[in-house]
Amino acid sequence: MEPWRPSPRNPMDRIDPNTFRFHFPNLLYASGRKLCYLCFQVETEDYFSCDDSDRGVFRNKVHPWARCHAEQCFLSWFRDQYPYRDEYYNVTWFLSWSPCPTCAEEVVEFLEEYRNLTLSIFTSRLYYFWDPNYQEGLCKLWDAGVQLDIMSCDDFKHCWDNFVDHKGMRFQRRNLLKDYDFLAAELQEILSPGQQRKRDWPFPPRPGAQVDPRSWVQEVTEPGINTRRHSLHLLVSFLLPRPTMNPLQEVIFCRQFGNQHRVPKPYYRRKTYLCYQLKLPEGTLIHKDCLRNKKKRHAEMCFIDKIKALTRDTSQRFEIICYITWSPCPFCAEELVAFVKDNPHLSLRIFASRLYVHWRWKYQQGLRHLHASGIPVAVMSLPEFEDCWRNFVDHQDRSFQPWPNLDQYSKSIKRRLGKILTPLNDLRNDFRNLKLE
Repeated sequence: MEPWRPSPRNPMDRIDPNTFRFHFPNLLYASGRKLCYLCFQVETEDYFSCDDSDRGVFRNKVHPWARCHAEQCFLSWFRDQYPYRDEYYNVTWFLSWSPCPTCAEEVVEFLEEYRNLTLSIFTSRLYYFWDPNYQEGLCKLWDAGVQLDIMSCDDFKHCWDNFVDHKGMRFQRRNLLKDYDFLAAELQEILSPGQQRKRDWPFPPRPGAQVDPRSWVQEVTEPGINTRRHSLHLLVSFLLPRPTMNPLQEVIFCRQFGNQHRVPKPYYRRKTYLCYQLKLPEGTLIHKDCLRNKKKRHAEMCFIDKIKALTRDTSQRFEIICYITWSPCPFCAEELVAFVKDNPHLSLRIFASRLYVHWRWKYQQGLRHLHASGIPVAVMSLPEFEDCWRNFVDHQDRSFQPWPNLDQYSKSIKRRLGKILTPLNDLRNDFRNLKLE
């Protein structure tokens, strides 16, 4: 007898406002909330242009003879509605509870079937977040390329507008974000590299061999041994923490790093992504990672925290290249200047895809401060996009395909940045040289 499988069923269009207020708040202890609601949005894409959109709500089945979690209901429904595996899909979930280990495994298998599907999960609460099995399930989703985050105020409002039968009632955030800060920090800790994985050794020992890292360090640094330069580089790489980078999916890269003046369809929020490479002066790669904004903490601040932990040896010089979707805000610009000033052994270069609020004087001052402090800020052009694609995107050996008018957009942004960084005295001299009568 074959095992029972969930049969496709039509999702609900919307849920009741009281149901939303009861089941979706960010709560650490949520007694009586045994149901799980999954609000979803599916975008069918063809070369990043939206052809169709579908949305709805699933709720888990709790019947003893036919238990089926909301995630399983969606996967079964999706396979029935979208049988073509080679098309591009962008799927967003808003969950009242994060997935259990079983559902996480099924989602990973589902993503293996649909290789061109991008999944983003925003969850209100973490289900059994103290259990290692549930933590491992979230890590597997993250490793499979799923974007995970705790629902914020904007996400709640989006759900209210699109998945709640509010009958014209205004959205109110009261009591929805009660334990948001704790849950966001807990999720970040669970997904932090090294929390669930053991670090790889530079030289893997034989199977079953016991290796003491201190003995290896002593061996390669013992007086009288002619240690080669590349061995020292490996030693530096070994001593520094080397978390596994989760590469960006192609769709996310093209959407978030796109330098178009206006967001192309399908419309989406442009977020801050910061990809960086930490190298030795001779070019040896020590570390690379991709960061994004956390709630109440910009990607630049997360970057500073990472680099502080990686470059504690002030006798060794390091070079850092950053690719960022939005240029730094004034506060982050000040922090970056102070950080590099306090760490003269670091050399930092920043390439931005777009300029953030470049028409406001305060933001222009931040860019000028970076430039005057010896931190070059440049605009990403085709070579930088290609380098970022090679090093930070899960491209499956495909070459970077520029979007239409990439060069024109890049040149336009460069002209704007050049005007911002031009000293005011130079502008005055230019006016004097005109010799207008």
